Amino acid sequence: MKQKIKTIALSGITAFIAFSLVKFPDQSLEASIRGLNMWWEVVFPSLLPFFITAELLIGFGFVKFIGVLCEPIMRPLFNVPGVGSFAWAMGMASGYPTGAKISARLREEKQLTQIEAERLVSFTNASSPLFIFGAVSVGFFYDVKLGAVLAASHYIGNALVGVCMRFYGRRDETHTAKTKKQNVTIGRAFREMHRTRLDDPRPFGKVVGDAVLNSIQTLVMVGGFIILFSVFTKLLYIAGISPAIAMLFKYILQMLSMPVDLALPLFSGLFEITLGANMISQDESANLMEKIIVVSFILGFNGLSVQAQVASIIAPTDIRFAPYFFARILHGLFAAVLTVLFYTPLYLNRTSFDFKGVPVFNNMHEGTWLDAFNRLADIGPIVSFTALFIAVLIMVRRLRSP
Repeated sequence: MKQKIKTIALSGITAFIAFSLVKFPDQSLEASIRGLNMWWEVVFPSLLPFFITAELLIGFGFVKFIGVLCEPIMRPLFNVPGVGSFAWAMGMASGYPTGAKISARLREEKQLTQIEAERLVSFTNASSPLFIFGAVSVGFFYDVKLGAVLAASHYIGNALVGVCMRFYGRRDETHTAKTKKQNVTIGRAFREMHRTRLDDPRPFGKVVGDAVLNSIQTLVMVGGFIILFSVFTKLLYIAGISPAIAMLFKYILQMLSMPVDLALPLFSGLFEITLGANMISQDESANLMEKIIVVSFILGFNGLSVQAQVASIIAPTDIRFAPYFFARILHGLFAAVLTVLFYTPLYLNRTSFDFKGVPVFNNMHEGTWLDAFNRLADIGPIVSFTALFIAVLIMVRRLRSP
């Protein structure tokens, strides 16, 4: 019976999308172009270097080297091997879905168990600093000082999620965790790195080519999800479904003494972070603190668009999606509560202090983030086109070779 209901639901959603595309072609095209521009100008060029670098570092054994050294930190805190530190750091630096990509890759390399990979995926997918400071704080709210509140809430909340998820599946891995304890030395770390590199029989050119192709393939999939959810969110709004479902969020916001006008932006942000954050910043019924509380929640939740990307990345492995989804709700709640705690010391107190000092530094800092974001959008298409062209050349060369 459950499978029949699932079939009806999936068929109904697909039929709705197909019918809406035919009925609203102009709006669908506009939303599709918006998603494509976001991927072409920002997402692809910003994530590609991290994806390729991660593939190379895993292939050459450097991640194993870091894992041995970080084992005493990652195991007590998050109950994952030391290699998880690489996924955590790269996930925070480059943004989602880098953490899921690296976690899945480490699982394929048998450097993580299934439970460990599920723990790792749950707290290694975070917003990048460039997105928090450049897009949200400066681009939407025109105030770089908000970035400190959002970033602190987001990353500390993410770490708290990791600490909570360390208890997930603990009974099944008690024996495994004990058997992995060894002395941590630079010599052992180097030996593990060297052994990992020797275990990979691929020549250097093949390793680099695979890194480029795998990274581009993943990013093309990410772009497809961004475009799909951009169109889907637009169609839900045009069809009047979003305002209807947002009524439920109004009751939730009333219970939390929050402005009910944030219901529709909140619902939109649960689908697509950028759209939701932009709508929240433009709302005039809520004060600044209420706005960034909701923004922090949707940043921690990641949005269904990002969650679909993560689900697609981990699908070829045995990593289950449910722990990641639960962690996203937990992260959103942690980030929202931490925003309330950090708002006064990290924003209000800094604002009052800045007015007493020289405001030139703040303007320069704000301009730096905005310039970095705009520069990425300017050179992004060139990087994207060049990378795709290189990928095509590699594929053609491999097809021609016997």
